[in-house]
Amino acid sequence: MKRSLLFIALLAIGTGLNAQNKKKQDQKAIKDMCGCYEVTFNFAETFEYSGDSTYVPSPVKHDKGLEWVQLVDDSKDKISLQHLLIVGPKEHPYIVKHWRQDWEYENTDLYEFDHDNKWTYKKLPKSSIKGQWTQKVFQVDDSPRYEGSASWVHIDGKSYWENTTSAPLPRREYTQRSDYNVTTRRNHHEITQNGWIHEQDNDKVIREDNKEDIVLAQEKGFNTYVKVDDSKCKAAQDYWSKNKNKWALVRAKWDEVFSRNTDLELKEKVDNKVLFKYLLDENAYQEKSEIDALIDSFVK
Repeated sequence: MKRSLLFIALLAIGTGLNAQNKKKQDQKAIKDMCGCYEVTFNFAETFEYSGDSTYVPSPVKHDKGLEWVQLVDDSKDKISLQHLLIVGPKEHPYIVKHWRQDWEYENTDLYEFDHDNKWTYKKLPKSSIKGQWTQKVFQVDDSPRYEGSASWVHIDGKSYWENTTSAPLPRREYTQRSDYNVTTRRNHHEITQNGWIHEQDNDKVIREDNKEDIVLAQEKGFNTYVKVDDSKCKAAQDYWSKNKNKWALVRAKWDEVFSRNTDLELKEKVDNKVLFKYLLDENAYQEKSEIDALIDSFVK
């Protein structure tokens, strides 16, 4: 009996240590996405299901840029990465505050995108997210985009994470198309020897209340991040040093909104202006009271 109890105790200790080591591998993989990267963005529509002879597929997109991925938060169960895109000539670069990705360990609070600027709050059972990380992706103004939970996989020298979730249209499509309103995103993030890749297999979906989803078309995305010397991204680092306090206030306000743990719906415009147009003005909205009031004005 004593031997059995000892075996169970040793097994529990071993399992706990393995879980801790796995978590450290996960954390390293996530933080390996930080740094300065030459990035390529590639998207191509693959299949079309509309049955409409006049349907026009989205054009193939090839783009590239220089991007700095800044480590914003590195705590026990949360890692936050801010992407900053560097555009324009080397002599006078312009910084675009790009998307942000937060990774939360064994997170039970999920905002699942529905459609038309609405997100459904879901409380996940602890048993379903054991050992998993939720990736939470945010717009340039730190408003929500999409979230999904899955395990990081480390095998055969590879580290990757995969998840399928609903998302709003990407900006490259949102400004061009109105024939669908949801993207079902199959995301694959994989760490490579020289950086990382973000691979996507997406459905373009028409979603309406109380109706089944209609898949209009599908697309393939393949974005590569090749690491270069950090000095090439100095302009983005300087931008973040100058503006990080403002964006900390913005994130704090959104955290307060998310902590309400209820369904969320956002207005597309206030006074005929979208949220990012307000917040990306570097000379405006520096104070907490102004930021809080602005974001509140967009929450229905």
